[in-house]
Amino acid sequence: MTISIHIAETDAQIAACFPVMHDLRPHLKDAAEFVSRVRLQQAEGYVLAYSVGADGKPSGCMGFRRQNRLVHGPVIYVDDLVTLGQQRSAGHGAALLDWLEALAKGEGIKVIDLDSGTQRTDAHRFYLRQRFAITAFHFLKRI
Repeated sequence: MTISIHIAETDAQIAACFPVMHDLRPHLKDAAEFVSRVRLQQAEGYVLAYSVGADGKPSGCMGFRRQNRLVHGPVIYVDDLVTLGQQRSAGHGAALLDWLEALAKGEGIKVIDLDSGTQRTDAHRFYLRQRFAITAFHFLKRI
């Protein structure tokens, strides 16, 4: 199976990614809210990429942004990475990360960074297979 990677630029492309992203972000109520929130984040540098397989519909989604940090310099931070439930283990996540790594290398960026919820053990195994290292704890305080 050939997997292609695209950038969601139009409202229709973003909305088509909603069923995939909803697997990861179930608090999003509908495609309209998703489009609105993606558009707000795009103003801050967010990019929504998606993978397409044989059926021509998005099967994987990845939201990321370029940042500069004192600790690493230029970095790409992955906000969201998800594959539609029935498409998991079909190569979409790996294809998205391979595409992102090629993009980073092309831009001279040497670090891709992401956080993953502690409950997502299947995702952790996937990230380790993709040569990510566990390098920190992420702390959150709700106020």
